[in-house]
Amino acid sequence: MSGNNCFSTMKNLTIQKATLKDIDQLQGISQQTFYETFAAFNTKENMANYLEEAFSTKKLNTEINDENIEFYFAIFDEQIIGYLKINFGPSQTELQDGNTVEIERIYVLKDFHGRKVGQALFDKAIIIAQDRKADYLWLGVWEQNLRALRFYKKNGFIEFDKHIFRLGNEVQTDIMLKLEL
Repeated sequence: MSGNNCFSTMKNLTIQKATLKDIDQLQGISQQTFYETFAAFNTKENMANYLEEAFSTKKLNTEINDENIEFYFAIFDEQIIGYLKINFGPSQTELQDGNTVEIERIYVLKDFHGRKVGQALFDKAIIIAQDRKADYLWLGVWEQNLRALRFYKKNGFIEFDKHIFRLGNEVQTDIMLKLEL
């Protein structure tokens, strides 16, 4: 792991920026948390294809080397238990507005749900967006991911649009949310 232990919200929880040397850990936590979150709602084939494509070493290398994309790990007792992916400017998946920051992913291992890990990662995103003097944070959440929708609405996000997300041959609808800063 590299980077500074920026802050801690619960005992022994730290948030650290991921770097190129962390690519294997990034791939592992990305695949595991996505699988835990969505496997029950999708076919094995669609999940396998998505996990292979979205979290390939090549794709993650490209993303981690992009100056407009940052990854942060949530680390508890030296174990990576979640992560944050944020995008700026032209690397945002949709809006690509220079005055906004996209939270593309906040994922936490299922065993650590309800322990404020997602909140710590979200708080880190807020700090980064404020440091960049962003007008607002935005993100897309699958309409059936009620846990995530509740989390973001509790944190002040409001719905402003919808977009399509493809997972293999499945077409799903994401609710787009934003938080004015």
